[in-house]
Amino acid sequence: MTEIVADLSQTSLATAVKANLYAFFQALCYSGAATVHDSLHGFNWRTDIAHPWFNGMLSTLPPTADASQIINETVNYFQAHDVPHLSWWLAPHLEPTDWSQYLLAYGFRYNNSTPGMAVDLATLPQPTQHPLTIQRVEGQHMLAEWTDTLKRGFGMPAEMASGMISIFESLGTDLPFRSYLGYLNDRPVACSTLYLGAGVAGIYNIATVPEARGQGVGSAMTLAPLYEAREMGYRAGILQSSEMGYGVYQLLGFQKLCQVDYFYWQVPDS
Repeated sequence: MTEIVADLSQTSLATAVKANLYAFFQALCYSGAATVHDSLHGFNWRTDIAHPWFNGMLSTLPPTADASQIINETVNYFQAHDVPHLSWWLAPHLEPTDWSQYLLAYGFRYNNSTPGMAVDLATLPQPTQHPLTIQRVEGQHMLAEWTDTLKRGFGMPAEMASGMISIFESLGTDLPFRSYLGYLNDRPVACSTLYLGAGVAGIYNIATVPEARGQGVGSAMTLAPLYEAREMGYRAGILQSSEMGYGVYQLLGFQKLCQVDYFYWQVPDS
């Protein structure tokens, strides 16, 4: 088990925002629906989910003389498995400029549009009464409800939702991954996932169906797993924010500490 992060400085937590995400990617190796390969340069992961964050490469070392060859071999590997787009990430101790000249020359694009946020779990607002009932996801039926809720909340294509259910079904429903469903009037309306990695509590997959928005549901689905993580001794919570959720997370005490950056490649138009 990774030691819980006790240094809550902005620099430490900014690193943890990215480290938790990269640990999440690497933990996909425990899913039978994902393929993860380690190498001297880092690791890559591949799934059937049609999203670049679920198909990518993490570099853990600065580029060497064979950087262009490594990039070409990596892209060829994903193309051989009919992956149309992928992401390329750099470990927290590396700078985008370390690899940018090689990746941009190959046709990758740089993206740093996702805010990375963190919160000291000791400062979370006190639990309040809310009509939402939140339950941990257990069993195939709840997992199917969770995936349907995620799909509706994000407006996700059916084929992507199918890939998600395969991933999370094989990862199981207990730690370090734990997913949650929120019910209003016995109907599933919201979901979230807790991932304990890199010494912090990462929050993922926060989604609320359109008809339940504006009622504090997203806040409740964010706080519930964080309260559990705090009870387990964790000191900090992190997430990568969407544009829709940014204001909500700020109200809960999250602070923006960095931009989550990566490089993106897709099959060129023919």
